[in-house]
Amino acid sequence: MPTYDQYAVIGNPIDHSQSPRIHTIFANQTGHNLKYGRILGEDKHFFQQVTEFFANGGSGLNVTLPFKELAWQLADQCSLRAKTAQAANTLWPLSTGQLFADNTDGIGLIRDLHENHGINLQGKSILLLGAGGAARGVLYALWQQQPSRFWIANRTATKAVELVKQLAPYRTSQDDIQGGSLEILDTEQFDCIINATSTGLKGKMPQIPESCLIPGGIVYDMAYANEPTVFVRWGHEHGAAYALDGLGMLVEQAAESFLLWRRIRPETTKVLELLRSFI
Repeated sequence: MPTYDQYAVIGNPIDHSQSPRIHTIFANQTGHNLKYGRILGEDKHFFQQVTEFFANGGSGLNVTLPFKELAWQLADQCSLRAKTAQAANTLWPLSTGQLFADNTDGIGLIRDLHENHGINLQGKSILLLGAGGAARGVLYALWQQQPSRFWIANRTATKAVELVKQLAPYRTSQDDIQGGSLEILDTEQFDCIINATSTGLKGKMPQIPESCLIPGGIVYDMAYANEPTVFVRWGHEHGAAYALDGLGMLVEQAAESFLLWRRIRPETTKVLELLRSFI
């Protein structure tokens, strides 16, 4: 009988997750022997569920909404990526028995832009919409791209300001980073607008000015669906050169998790093409 390494994704809801399909393809591609399942997370029992998974021999766990902040809190050690996000989407046990946390969302976003679409954000003005866990997960990676301007806008201004403060240890005095309410956008334009709010999941559009995207700019919705999201459609309607959803980010962050667990980076292009045919 073959022996499998056990992996899973935990979240709520979880039935929709494409992670088992993605990691199974990665395993077949690389010749690795593993099984990958889904766990329906429970708010009151999340810590217990994670602890039991690893106590029963689990090799690695992906974490999705709404548990990424709890995953970071549970870990004994974490990467700089998880520390700056104060959230984690990838967990695994160390040889010491301690639990290590990382966050691959940011690198997933950047690799999708760079590798799949040939987009370089260096020197561009970036607007990040939202200040929840999704925004925190990509915050540090976006700042590392050395944008000319980096603004964070959220319905609740104080949350956006808090995100700016999280970057304080890494910033220089010349950085143009601001955070505030959506009203700060009334007279502004950006090269790239990234939607990290949950509006796309609800079929709604963030309340941003019609003119805040420069002609030929970039629109990126971290959500994805079997049809273009409202935000992606808005990008097309407002002259975006690129109007992208988050499926590529999903595949690339999964590849980074696979690399952390298995020490090999799977090829993602064909996986992304295959997923497009499924959803």
